[in-house]
Amino acid sequence: MKKTQLFTLLFIAVTIFLAGCSNDKQDEAEKKTELTISAAISLTDALAEIKDTYEKENNVALVFNLGGSGKLAQQIEQGAPTDIFISANQDWMDKLESENFILKDTRADITGNKIVLITGDDSKLEYKAFADINAKDVAKIAIGNPESVPAGKYAQQALQQLEKWSTLEKQLVLAKDVRQVLTYVETGNTDIGFVYESDALVSDKIKVLAAAKAGMHDPIIYPGAVVADTKHEKEAKKFLTFLESDEAQKILNNYGFRK
Repeated sequence: MKKTQLFTLLFIAVTIFLAGCSNDKQDEAEKKTELTISAAISLTDALAEIKDTYEKENNVALVFNLGGSGKLAQQIEQGAPTDIFISANQDWMDKLESENFILKDTRADITGNKIVLITGDDSKLEYKAFADINAKDVAKIAIGNPESVPAGKYAQQALQQLEKWSTLEKQLVLAKDVRQVLTYVETGNTDIGFVYESDALVSDKIKVLAAAKAGMHDPIIYPGAVVADTKHEKEAKKFLTFLESDEAQKILNNYGFRK
């Protein structure tokens, strides 16, 4: 083989090798860290916008596992792979903290909410306050299961304070999460329901009758924390810090959340 041909073949081989190394490095640089975030389902719409905003500026892919806070906490206790937990109340976060399932120094209050009473957009009901609810007016009332759904627990506390829980209990339809409550009311399967103000804002099939007054239930606070067995502690902490930023808080405010 002539020297010129040999040189050409060697040059091509080296070029291909270097190109392969370059592509490997590029693929490695472009590979995103996947963060799994178990969050209260009431945050669905706000988190979707936050995801778009955050991923544009950070080399991560946010994956959301949404549901009732109690169910999510139980999944974490059972070993479900999770990097961050955002609860709709303090109780479930307290439980995970006491069991060392979260990194305590990462815990922070992310935002807050309000409980409202809703009905279908064509309903004739004209309640002005929770105290106006009358068992004679409604056949079914949707509420998140107080055992696992914070919104349901807040509503229960309000009704108990008004001494209405026992008189309405037989008419309650327990839902697995607050979005199911919204669906029950939207479809007319229940006459009224208790949801967060943020949930009411995303539906054009319901109307808000009244909001819970201050002191009727525990403060509605959404704490967030990094899960103890995360493999991406640095990235998880960074995202939690972002949730407390003005940029993220503005998005949350647009969806009815208030810190």
